[in-house]
Amino acid sequence: MAYLNKAIIMGNLTRDPEVKALPSGMHVTNFSLATNRSYKDKEGNKQEDAEFHNIVVFGKQADSCGQYLKKGQEALVEGRIQTRSWEGEDGKKNYRTEIVGESVTFGRKGDSDQTSPSDNVSQAKPVESDEEIDIPFK
Repeated sequence: MAYLNKAIIMGNLTRDPEVKALPSGMHVTNFSLATNRSYKDKEGNKQEDAEFHNIVVFGKQADSCGQYLKKGQEALVEGRIQTRSWEGEDGKKNYRTEIVGESVTFGRKGDSDQTSPSDNVSQAKPVESDEEIDIPFK
């Protein structure tokens, strides 16, 4: 039996990316994407709903995301879903589900006034690693 853990989402950044360095020196960037959905309720009224997705990206791609992505900008992320857990200061176990971005495509600039490497679209190379990486922030 083959297993598949693949996520593909396109949305707008809800905040500027946050870049940090791991103890190994590798960079990690997190940001959040909002995706919107329109649907009709039981009465036929149009409804809108937003979902917020935590994204984490490593290596050179993390550097590119940190440099070129800005709040409000559109991005397409392909990756895998991961849930991490850690014990908080209060002793309570915390969980965070996120998408580990393996490929990030930068889209329209939205509210951003900084340009990407090409006109409006840039494809960063996927991170290929079998190494387990511990993310030091929540």
